[in-house]
Amino acid sequence: MVNAGDTAWLLVSAALVLMMTPALALFYAGMVRKKNVLSTIMHSLTAIPVVTVVWVVFGYSLAFGKSHYGLIGSFSTTGLSGLDMEMHGTVPTLAFSAFQMMFAIITPALISGAFAERMKFSAYVLLIAGWSALVYVPVAHWVWAEDGWLFKLGALDFAGGTVVHLTAGASALVCALVIGTRLKYPHERPLPHNLTMTLTGAGLLWFGWFGFNAGSALTSGYLAALAFITTHVGAAGGALGWLLVEWKHRGKPTALGIASGLVAGLVAITPAAGYVTPLAALVIGFVAASVCYLAVQAKYKYGYDDSLDAFGVHGVGGLTGALLTGVFSQKRNFPGVTDAVGEAGLLAGNPKQLGIQVIACVASAAYAALMTFILLKIIDKAVGLRVTRSDEREGLDTTQHGEEGYAG
Repeated sequence: MVNAGDTAWLLVSAALVLMMTPALALFYAGMVRKKNVLSTIMHSLTAIPVVTVVWVVFGYSLAFGKSHYGLIGSFSTTGLSGLDMEMHGTVPTLAFSAFQMMFAIITPALISGAFAERMKFSAYVLLIAGWSALVYVPVAHWVWAEDGWLFKLGALDFAGGTVVHLTAGASALVCALVIGTRLKYPHERPLPHNLTMTLTGAGLLWFGWFGFNAGSALTSGYLAALAFITTHVGAAGGALGWLLVEWKHRGKPTALGIASGLVAGLVAITPAAGYVTPLAALVIGFVAASVCYLAVQAKYKYGYDDSLDAFGVHGVGGLTGALLTGVFSQKRNFPGVTDAVGEAGLLAGNPKQLGIQVIACVASAAYAALMTFILLKIIDKAVGLRVTRSDEREGLDTTQHGEEGYAG
């Protein structure tokens, strides 16, 4: 029997997660120069239709279909065929597929922060389509499908610390290194043109993240409530962590800093949301934001141009959160629920779990980085990756799209 409460919560959560992609568009767009505001928004919004097609045609089937050696699913439900009368636990399988589709949509959009202001739009469309099929779908199968090899190994990823953030972050670093720096970088560091836009996007991301994490419980009971509160507390810990470290380091706390910190906290709590206590969530968010702040500073030292800190926040934050999940996770038995949730972590007397988390992180990040490098080289041969120097100087809004965000 379909559980109406669980289904309603999952559908609402799917809508919240979809909203996060336009929120990301605002978050990123405020941090670029005004001549690139529309092109940056286009990166996120274009991911919605492109990845939707990939997911419906074959993505869901390969991610959650019958497994082949724990590596990839099958083509048994291409076009989402045959799912209209099936169940996934207490919810219709179509509802589960819709929820997972929203995750698949936002993940490649996160990568765009690494090459903002310099990639051809045609190259971007090819990248997100290929990346979704060749990176996101296989890793989602490894970690979340019941026959996936990392799932069977015991890797914990409640809502996408490795599947979403670590893979996107690792790929973002590869993109930044392959495409190269913006003109005159790092001698000139382009300033955000509209921090109000960025802060609005950050607030909407915080709101949508409740669907991202609490919706991953797939029920509207105890587990969703735990994931909801740990998500909020993790974000708070992240905002305070970045704020204090930046205040100490620079002498002044910034609006961009608190926005970056809360996102870092949300990223880090994502893999742990249903497995840790609220107090542990506070620690995870605080630690991750502090580490992410240092990672963002490192790009100036090493000279790579991760324009909007996709690697520094999502890659490093996802890695930190996934590892700390292995430290703080607990095995729980909720009232009225037959199966226990999670596994004991290091602090609960099970150091093996931390080792499993390390394996999952290394495998996911290495695979994503390698496949991204291959994709970039193929796309570069096909259409070219980067706009011309003159187009970059003029701005991608006019040269790639023939529009202006602030005409007149």
